[in-house]
Amino acid sequence: MCSCFYYICSQNESGYMTTLTEIGNTPVDFAVLRSMFPSHKSVNNKISELEKSGVLIRLKKGMYVVSPKESGKLLSLELIANHLYGPSYVSMESALRYFGLIPERVYANLSMTVKHSREFNNQLGRFIYTQCQKEYFPIGIRQEIHAETAFLIATPEKALCDLIIHTPNLNLRFKKEILTYLEEFLRFHMDAFYQMDYRIFEQCAEVGKKKVTFKKIVKILKP
Repeated sequence: MCSCFYYICSQNESGYMTTLTEIGNTPVDFAVLRSMFPSHKSVNNKISELEKSGVLIRLKKGMYVVSPKESGKLLSLELIANHLYGPSYVSMESALRYFGLIPERVYANLSMTVKHSREFNNQLGRFIYTQCQKEYFPIGIRQEIHAETAFLIATPEKALCDLIIHTPNLNLRFKKEILTYLEEFLRFHMDAFYQMDYRIFEQCAEVGKKKVTFKKIVKILKP
């Protein structure tokens, strides 16, 4: 790939030069890219050229990320998920897999949002967003920093709550049913489960669905 793209840049009022490589692995919209090419008559053509050459990766209409071959930084699917549709946070199997709590690979990048449920498909994969209540949304979210990249992700407790709530026809009312679901269906890391913060489940029970299940989990975990 032509290395000349490392030097495509714009200059702001302070004289600072902004390059595509300095964007790193953070998704950018069309407005940001347009500001980087003020001398080009057709910014659309320029962006299309960069996309075809592999310098830019199109995430959705009007949103791109710089190829890791150009930026020198690995892409973070979690960060991309945050930017692709928000406000949102990575959750359910995606978060549980990220924390090493379930062994199976996840078929899509799963997130929660207060907006309408949506799905996006691009060359990096499938991104699915599930709507939840506004009051429920902020419980158990944390900022994770991995490889110098920060993104929002559910705590293990909140990710499990999200998964239980949004799994159709899942009705866990007894301790044995809950443990069987975790051990046999999810193949959950049970030592980690018994160390979970029961207070997150209490908060989810107050404002979320499947209160009976969460209250039973609290009884299992509470000292």
